[in-house]
Amino acid sequence: MTDTSLPEHHRVIEALRQIGATLLTLFVTFVGLLAVTFIISRVVPIDPATSILGDRASAAQIEALREQLGLNEPYWWQFYLYVRDALHGDLGTSLNTGRPVLEDIAHYFPATLELATLATIIGVLVGVPAGVAAATRPGSWTDQIVRVVGLIGYSMPVFWLGLVGLLIFYGRLEWVAGPGRLDAAYQMMFDFEVDKPTGMILLDTAIAGRWDMWANALSHIILPASLLGYLSMAYISRMTRSFMINELGQEYVTTARVKGMPERRVVWVHAMRNVLVPLITVIALSYAFLLEGAVLTETIFAWPGLGRYITDALLVADMPAVLGGTVVVGAVYIGLNMLSDLLYRLADPRARA
Repeated sequence: MTDTSLPEHHRVIEALRQIGATLLTLFVTFVGLLAVTFIISRVVPIDPATSILGDRASAAQIEALREQLGLNEPYWWQFYLYVRDALHGDLGTSLNTGRPVLEDIAHYFPATLELATLATIIGVLVGVPAGVAAATRPGSWTDQIVRVVGLIGYSMPVFWLGLVGLLIFYGRLEWVAGPGRLDAAYQMMFDFEVDKPTGMILLDTAIAGRWDMWANALSHIILPASLLGYLSMAYISRMTRSFMINELGQEYVTTARVKGMPERRVVWVHAMRNVLVPLITVIALSYAFLLEGAVLTETIFAWPGLGRYITDALLVADMPAVLGGTVVVGAVYIGLNMLSDLLYRLADPRARA
């Protein structure tokens, strides 16, 4: 090996080491998540065997099922079986639907993914420019308006905003469609006539070329997505304003202005480059919160998403569904944290170094 190839060799080894450390951290975090959900399942005063068989089952039937499910085994062995099954995609069977929990989540999660993604896009497209505008004019009317609008987003109960939105834009003005993802007639056509490669109606109808159905789906999703987008925008604009004010006070910004660089370039190129790194975390956390399932919003708008699925399962003590949904939500947070870490490296050369 020549001297010139040695640095490259070390870089490859370092990269592999970092990848290995990242994967190990991911695995340990996920096992920790499973440990928490396992403890919760053993702490709650609900016997899984009794929940499956019902209160009228005999003691012998309950004991036989407990033996079959391995509930009489030591806790460490039960946890091993729980982790083994979860890593193989087995999160149990829902007592409410009778289907595997993972199959239920695969059915309900696309609705939440579609709603949360559109809401996050709205929050970013409005929140980032609003935060920048407020930061570049501190104390101005623009700044005051952005801060007041953000404060309202933090203060107003989401269920109240949802009900008022339905009353005004659906009940009175009739600008948008009502609760649900589609009108009843379109829902039947979507179920029987449209392929569902993603489970997200806007994408699936666009792929199928059913633009009439796409327009109907858009009229249903625009109000709940705008409501959640407003809440996301309030958080993103506030954090963007704080990050940008801090950056605009740095010496490199003053130097760029003294050299006569256009203000737009100073703000949107030089300052934004440094704001982007912490802002990625803010957007990722906002997105993860929405993917967790905006329970009240999904309930008000009859949106068949993950949050509503977990809530309905909790009301009937369907613990496999509740715990399985919790594991998926935790996995989403872990995945988005890892993604934001990757985006750090792409956005900031210092992180790559």
